[in-house]
Amino acid sequence: MDVTAAEGLPDRFLRTALPRRWAHSRGVGRAAAALAPWAGEHAETLTVAALLHDVGYAPQLAATGFHPLDGARYLRDRTRAGPLVVTLVAHHSGAMVEAAERGLAGPLAAEFPLGPDPVPRLLAAVTYCDLSTTPDGTATTPEERLEVLARYPPDSAVHRVVARHGPVLLRETAAALGPQARQAAARAGPGAP
Repeated sequence: MDVTAAEGLPDRFLRTALPRRWAHSRGVGRAAAALAPWAGEHAETLTVAALLHDVGYAPQLAATGFHPLDGARYLRDRTRAGPLVVTLVAHHSGAMVEAAERGLAGPLAAEFPLGPDPVPRLLAAVTYCDLSTTPDGTATTPEERLEVLARYPPDSAVHRVVARHGPVLLRETAAALGPQARQAAARAGPGAP
């Protein structure tokens, strides 16, 4: 799947039903596109995964209510997204930690096993782009993005996972990308990926 095809899925599933989620997905795609020099031969894969990372929030795709799993299943079963893109969507932003919190770690690990490089490196990049994009699709810092804690009640799985695992994600993504790549992603402005 190329970037143009990937842009069509959030447009189809999120633009009307969840406009902020659509704007966020577009912003994450822009941040990923800015990492093209860092990603090298995997630049398009990174951008496609970034654009699609939240497609599982779409009401018509939400089978389990856990968007990384729902999105990855849809992409695997109904699109031409490659296995690497599907894996990145399944595991973005600490998904395995939240999957464990929801009792879905088994299905996530069994259906979408993590592989060797470049998966960990690209997964850190998708996560960084997600964390450096606001709910409205504008650039922010990953530290500021942890505002997600204020949007979810303390008893929600999302709140518990971010409170516990957010600092780990910040360290992992910073280490994987390096300062130049993080600066490039942070400069991603409005417009198409």
